Amino acid sequence: MQEQNCNNVECVTPQPQYIGVRKRKWGKWVSEIREPGKKTRIWLGSYEAPEMAAAAYDVAALHIKGPNTRLNFPELVDSFAKPTSDKAKDVQTAAQEAAKSMRVRRMELEGGGGDIPVQVRLSPSQIEAINEAPLDSPKMWMELGADNLSVSYEEIEMEEWDEMDYNYSIWD
Repeated sequence: MQEQNCNNVECVTPQPQYIGVRKRKWGKWVSEIREPGKKTRIWLGSYEAPEMAAAAYDVAALHIKGPNTRLNFPELVDSFAKPTSDKAKDVQTAAQEAAKSMRVRRMELEGGGGDIPVQVRLSPSQIEAINEAPLDSPKMWMELGADNLSVSYEEIEMEEWDEMDYNYSIWD
């Protein structure tokens, strides 16, 4: 829990300070890095948490400035994606992957995800299996029920059929 510094005018909660990260007025955390030998910057993204923006910066800084640069999370550098080339787009893509990995770490530490969406990647064969046998499929339920059926149709007398209540659905 962070302490609050209060004075007579306002009460401010100190925010973590990470290299290459700043907070927008509306609460998002952004990160960017200057391209070497140029006046331009590579935009690394806007994120919901400062750690995500810091991880994005680390990937870009390591790639652009080299292994001796100061990083926010030097202990995690081996787990982050590496840019495939020096192109700004490739640096951005790797930075965004690192930010996503920090969101997953953050969710694990917080014990859930709350309302943060998580992308799940499935193989084509897994997607095909899901599409072929959806859980609401009557065929699937019939196949499952057939294994557990303890009474055969021959064992039920015709008069018992007349006494059965048919006013309900097994799909409710």
